[in-house]
Amino acid sequence: MHTQTNLMFLIAVIVSLMLSQGESQPCGPSSIDVQQMNTGKKVGTLDTVFRVTVENRCVCTVKAVVVQANGFTSSIPVDPRLFRKAGDTSYVVGDGQQIASTNSVMFEYAWSHYFQITPASVQVEC
Repeated sequence: MHTQTNLMFLIAVIVSLMLSQGESQPCGPSSIDVQQMNTGKKVGTLDTVFRVTVENRCVCTVKAVVVQANGFTSSIPVDPRLFRKAGDTSYVVGDGQQIASTNSVMFEYAWSHYFQITPASVQVEC
């Protein structure tokens, strides 16, 4: 009976390890939420100021968050530590630094219309 209990325990440990290996990267770009809000402020007569919030909804800390923003431009300066170009349409968020779970990075830009900003890649640190 003791041998059977040990065998069952060993099987349970092996199954548990196999399951945890499959969950080593629980989050990806879809766990980054990008929200934009019209602040109601104007720059000049045409450009609207938009506030962008990039939130980490992963249970783990993330870093090197990259988003796509085709054609992005702004009539006001955007702090490059918060949002900077990293390719043709790629932008690094938060200087590539860690963003803890449920934390966010915010920045504002101004243009005559909002730009679609979508998560592209992220490095997960669990």
